[in-house]
Amino acid sequence: MAKRYWLMKSEPDAYGWDDLVAEGEGTWDGVRNHRAAGNLRAMQVGDEAFFYHSNIGKEIVGIVTISEAGLTDPSDPDGKWAAVKVKPVRKVKRPVTLKQIKADPRLADMEMIRLSRLSVAEVTAEDWDYIVSLAGG
Repeated sequence: MAKRYWLMKSEPDAYGWDDLVAEGEGTWDGVRNHRAAGNLRAMQVGDEAFFYHSNIGKEIVGIVTISEAGLTDPSDPDGKWAAVKVKPVRKVKRPVTLKQIKADPRLADMEMIRLSRLSVAEVTAEDWDYIVSLAGG
């Protein structure tokens, strides 16, 4: 299967990039939206995701890799929700802000723009490459 790309939102005051780097590997859990949970279930080991700081900053700050896929959310007593484990790959050279993304016509069809409340969104390979270039490679 081809590698897929994602964007994962987290509030930096709850769990930010620096928290993940300090841990070395983190569990992405607590997602209670069916579309976002479906995206978590679709992830495979080796897929990559942008780490996006929501609420504070509203910007892509890093890239993570999916290190373990197909987990049941440990914070869900009923076992219905999904989770994955992620490891940091690198901090981006230049954060890419939500304002930049919204202002760029090339990115108008991104799932994170069309479904703005979605905490885990798919990113096309073309959009991924373009955003990586905006972030300084």
